[in-house]
Amino acid sequence: MSVAAQDWSRPGEDGYGDVAAALNVELERRGLPSYELGRAAREAPGWFEEKVSPSMDGFVALCRMQLTDAELSALLDWSVLVPFALEEEIVLPASTAYSGEETAVAGAPQVFTLAERLAGVIGLPVDALPAGGNLALSLWFMEGGAERTAQMRPGLWAEDRDAAFYVALYLRAAQYSLRYGCPMTYS
Repeated sequence: MSVAAQDWSRPGEDGYGDVAAALNVELERRGLPSYELGRAAREAPGWFEEKVSPSMDGFVALCRMQLTDAELSALLDWSVLVPFALEEEIVLPASTAYSGEETAVAGAPQVFTLAERLAGVIGLPVDALPAGGNLALSLWFMEGGAERTAQMRPGLWAEDRDAAFYVALYLRAAQYSLRYGCPMTYS
């Protein structure tokens, strides 16, 4: 789900201020500029949130067939996604309500590129997917949008819709992060 500016700066259990501060320390240590949530993040229409209930088995199998171990880790092992490129995942000694003792941070451009590649492999009709909107993908996959699209545009994506859901989820999450300059959290 997307993280609003007020939540990114709020310390403690209900916010991500500790993660934001630890990320800026690590970025500075690497000679990179700090990350501050800008005006664009505050102007995002609503928020991005999806419910992750389908089985991930087919998606993980797809990833293992198409991605290297490093790419698989870059796509799946983050708990916070930021809207800028990182050469590698950053593990921070800060926790969120769902990440435990450490938080893994990845860059949205890398996640987008990997998800886009997977979308191409399965022939996912990206132009038919809803973009943005709370629970838009979940509803599209669960309430008939995917089924109707599969009748008109069959392909590998329609054979394992659970896997297609996760490809779409990672793709749209990375796009949202980049479009609105906001972090995303996987919780």
